Amino acid sequence: MQKESHGGFSRTCHVAGCAVAMLLVMTAIASAATAAPAESSHPQPNFVVIMAEAQGWSSTSTAMDDANPASKSDLIQTPSLDRLCREGMRFANGYAASPRCTPSRVALLTGKSPAQLHMTFVGEGRREDVENPGRKLIVPTALLELPEAERTIAEILKDEGYVTAHFGKWHMGRVHPRVHGFDESDGATNNGGPENVNSPNPKECYGIADRGVAFMSRQVAAKKPFYLQISHYAGRGPEDALRETLAGVRARAGNLNDRRLGDAAVAEDADKALAIVLKKIDELGIAANTYVIYTADHGSQGRNANAPLTAGKGTIYEGGIRVPIIVRGPGIKAGVCSRVRASGVDLFATIAELSGSSRPLPKGVEGGSLAAVLKNGGAGVVRRARDEFVVHFPHYDSDTPASAMFIGDYKLIRVYGEDAPQLYDVIKDPAERTNLAKALPEKTAELDGKLTAYLQAVSAQMPKPNPAYDPKAAPELLRPGKP
Repeated sequence: MQKESHGGFSRTCHVAGCAVAMLLVMTAIASAATAAPAESSHPQPNFVVIMAEAQGWSSTSTAMDDANPASKSDLIQTPSLDRLCREGMRFANGYAASPRCTPSRVALLTGKSPAQLHMTFVGEGRREDVENPGRKLIVPTALLELPEAERTIAEILKDEGYVTAHFGKWHMGRVHPRVHGFDESDGATNNGGPENVNSPNPKECYGIADRGVAFMSRQVAAKKPFYLQISHYAGRGPEDALRETLAGVRARAGNLNDRRLGDAAVAEDADKALAIVLKKIDELGIAANTYVIYTADHGSQGRNANAPLTAGKGTIYEGGIRVPIIVRGPGIKAGVCSRVRASGVDLFATIAELSGSSRPLPKGVEGGSLAAVLKNGGAGVVRRARDEFVVHFPHYDSDTPASAMFIGDYKLIRVYGEDAPQLYDVIKDPAERTNLAKALPEKTAELDGKLTAYLQAVSAQMPKPNPAYDPKAAPELLRPGKP
């Protein structure tokens, strides 16, 4: 361009005019040379998002709440997560969008609640719309395919020049991830992994890490910013873990049953896979410009698996939805435990802002950006479309269909088919042992009304009475206070 401009000067121009023109050209060249280093000194950050499978708030060897020693495991050892906590920020009040897999995954990718998306459950073994005599309610049929019209965080970042990849458990329908903005992936995998087997782990646990580091290496070589998501598969027993990992857990586990033993060993394998990713980030020299975000799709499975919290996977009690959220990256103070409530729904807006994107977020995004909290030492206010955070789970699973709503210190639980809502101060009482509904009737009524307004605003699908219900056929379900 500079040569063309210079060649375009008239041979008959006056000397003074030529001097002025030449001065303008040289000034433009100098300005461009000065601007180039400024642009390269602030490159777009990379993102590595790790989604664990069924890892509860108390399933790591660092306390997620530094004021609550019980918020860590005495059995599971997670040195890689310990490192992330030392070098980044963890959220004492971190939540999944749902107590089940598919809803939480779509919420992370879209920034919208499962209630709004109508993606509130999973596909395995479901018979929601039948009149089961053991159930008071007929529950709605959930959407199982992420609509192509929904804009994912991968699509947002691709518009900003990012290369994107997803390796591991997709479980958001049968449409290929490329349709949702991912340049590379394992395809539309479910619980069986790419080979559709009964136990994809431990092979896939380490395979997704290996594919992830290869992807990062290619993008760094090409000088391209990237978004990498690694999503783990579930463990179903001891056979899903490496023998040496299982042996290490067994040696300190005592009389733990096989299911719990397998869960612990699979969690430790996932931590070893994270070590592979963190090591490659260090080797590539990109740690100072890479955000590592770690979370889980829901709490651990089992009544006491997420102790001291009540219940686990498949319920809207804290054990089913409170999970680790840890973020390390540029501008984040090391070793901070933030008390700001954060959820998987917030990660969409957070990543969009941290990327430097100035494009407006898609209509209907409910999550708010955590960027200011991350850059302000863990303090601050998250601006969301609504004040309340709602987990809507209108399905039978480990418990009766229910919804939970958080505002401030309080959590309201509405169990469908029952008249009395529950109210807990989850800051003082994270185990949900003291129901405050009778002691605080006005607060209970206020939150119950807000929950109704929210569900109506997002057109949430609701359960309805079952005319064929027979109380004698109803199974026992989990309630707070039970072992």
